[in-house]
Amino acid sequence: MRGTDGLAHNGDMNALDGIRILDLSRVLAGPWCTQTLADLGADVVKVERPASAQHPGGDDTRGWGPPFLRSHDGADTAEAAYYLGANRNKRSITCDIAQPEGQALIRELAKQAHVFVENYKVGDMARYGLDFDSLRKINPRLVYCSITGFGQTGPYKDRAGYDFAIQAMGGLMSVTGERDALPGGGPQKVGVAVADLFTGLYATVGIQAALRHAERTGEGQHIDMALLDTQVAMLANLGANYLVRGREDGKVPGRAGNAHANIVPYQVFEVAPDAQGQPQHIILAVGNDGQFAKFCAVAGQPELATDPRFAQNQNRVRHREVLVPLLETVLKSRGKADWLSALEAAKVPCGPINNLAEVFADEHVQSRGMVHTWAHPLANAVDLVASPLKLGVTPVRNDLPPPLLGQHTAEVLKDWLACPPERLAELRRSGAI
Repeated sequence: MRGTDGLAHNGDMNALDGIRILDLSRVLAGPWCTQTLADLGADVVKVERPASAQHPGGDDTRGWGPPFLRSHDGADTAEAAYYLGANRNKRSITCDIAQPEGQALIRELAKQAHVFVENYKVGDMARYGLDFDSLRKINPRLVYCSITGFGQTGPYKDRAGYDFAIQAMGGLMSVTGERDALPGGGPQKVGVAVADLFTGLYATVGIQAALRHAERTGEGQHIDMALLDTQVAMLANLGANYLVRGREDGKVPGRAGNAHANIVPYQVFEVAPDAQGQPQHIILAVGNDGQFAKFCAVAGQPELATDPRFAQNQNRVRHREVLVPLLETVLKSRGKADWLSALEAAKVPCGPINNLAEVFADEHVQSRGMVHTWAHPLANAVDLVASPLKLGVTPVRNDLPPPLLGQHTAEVLKDWLACPPERLAELRRSGAI
């Protein structure tokens, strides 16, 4: 049970109970970070621009639709699904940081916070007197996280950073998509904004590490998160492939479609068409030599597992141009359900390629509770993807639906600052909130 202070009561504990986070981030990377922290129990206060004649106010993603949430009467609201997917378990206040009164209010709130998150352009927070150096003077324990496209230093620091551009600049699109020589070949971005999402998750990890340091020493610190840094780190095995040997050998990893650079067979395969003659596919993800032998047995091709060209993964990688066409012919001999049933029984990693309707209808996804239904002020109910975190003792919270713009302004200012009604009225008259 939670009180209006956003903290757990009556013994219902979450991992980050008592942590106050002032969130001045918008769009995705920052909100994804603070949503995870909110799921874990932190009191996340989302600070948004007030509505005005010139601007609708709030996080830009509130208007990134359709689709929009339907109201009780079936009409579209102003709450886009995009916004709803990244802002659960938070409270929203409005504050105009362009005004001196708004800046002063943020400083008061920052004095009470454990964490400050922002994703403004480099230098913007300093113009408002809300940068790390300014705020640590009033709160030495403050963990201050800045999220930008290119970081606080370096020749690109003043550039705006967007996920699509970062996927391109950071090498991901050079290794994503079909090979140029094949139909549909060419660079592709990933279907979701992975540079934003990974940066949000790395920021979550960094913030929790910095909180631990602050607990031990009383010292806050600045966390400088950059989408490009994260994208380079995300290159994982492909980045290591290039640095360990590719640079020396003059080989730059390229696009391989649905194949894997270091494992074979590990890709999409076409199988026999369905009853209506429509093409069908499965993924085969053989991760070791034992699994390959099991696959060969299921496929009725045991000799492939003992062929010296294919018995070990390193040789399958070297001879993929010979092996893969052989497997393509074998896999087209049986239907999808037949292959999946036989391969799963033999413990060979495989799977269907589901669309989103099939994902959310999947019995395992449902059994894992990956959709949560929220009561919402504007709708009877709204289904949203749930947190994947399953903590045995301190479970994630599910008590606050994504907030309306400024829904909790009075509540938060009373909770954090004991703000009296007359001051609230004055702040509203001035346009600061």
